[in-house]
Amino acid sequence: MNNGSTIYGSILDRIGRTPLVELGGIRPEGCARILVKIEAENPTGSMKDRMALAMIEAAEADGRLKPGGHVVEYTGGSTGVSLAMICAAKGYTLSIVTSDAFSLEKRNHMAALGADLTIVPSDNGKMDEALTRNMVEAAKGIAEESGGFWTNQLANADQISAYHRMGDEIWEQTGGELDAFVAMTGTAACSRGNSEALHRHNAAIYCVAVEPAESPVFSAGRTGAHKIEGTGAGFVVPLWDETQVDEISTVSTEDAIATCRKLAAFEGIFAGTSSGGNVATAIRLGMKLGPDATIVTIMCDSGVKYLTTAVYAAGANKARIWDGSKARG
Repeated sequence: MNNGSTIYGSILDRIGRTPLVELGGIRPEGCARILVKIEAENPTGSMKDRMALAMIEAAEADGRLKPGGHVVEYTGGSTGVSLAMICAAKGYTLSIVTSDAFSLEKRNHMAALGADLTIVPSDNGKMDEALTRNMVEAAKGIAEESGGFWTNQLANADQISAYHRMGDEIWEQTGGELDAFVAMTGTAACSRGNSEALHRHNAAIYCVAVEPAESPVFSAGRTGAHKIEGTGAGFVVPLWDETQVDEISTVSTEDAIATCRKLAAFEGIFAGTSSGGNVATAIRLGMKLGPDATIVTIMCDSGVKYLTTAVYAAGANKARIWDGSKARG
């Protein structure tokens, strides 16, 4: 019996249409209203479900990807998990190139969904330009050897349409009542696509792109290593378009992690490091814009993807061990 609820024909039909939630517990006095797009409600717990589906559907439409075909990608994890889910649902096989710089949860999730993994070693778990380029070369080699379709997320403009739809959702959900938008940059498609969509609705919306302070490629032309997963490739990525951005801001790994923990403890929002970076930057901007302004930012993915990382693992080590000898009979 339906009981009025919606029955979906595929898990892919549940991608998008995620809610906005207003922050209260960590919003300082005098700060703008901050709304967070809860992308963790997508099927794999990540906004990357949107862009992965857009890349696959575009390749299907123009014949680059045939029924029963093979897909190849390099990824920090979330795009790979999204591709693995989509390939499983559509009947494609998948080869993923990733690294030990990214969480074990993401790697296990990709494998559980049927992806074949190739791991590129990192420099002490850090994300930097060398790691990104090594992953790209490995994926390119696998695609050439297998004859598979390489989604090539850093250069694939097909994904931007998914973020146009996300920007349109934000506009509709806020009734157009927003003053600023904040998004961290990885492939740069999220920041670019949302900014393009929002600027089409209202050119006065202040759009901020965020990058790791340790690797300020866009703002200072300097590359470096950081630990904010899914962001900061270490070089100017092909999809970057500064004409759609009103400000380039930076956030440190330390601040991103600290804000993650505050979101969990005071908002009940369990998120990853890129989400922490988004919210930290939104709060900083909010203090400048004041309490009458509204800022929208993104919960990029779920904290479930980071349980064994330094972001959250330390909490479990503080747990008390029950002393059974004190129990009453």
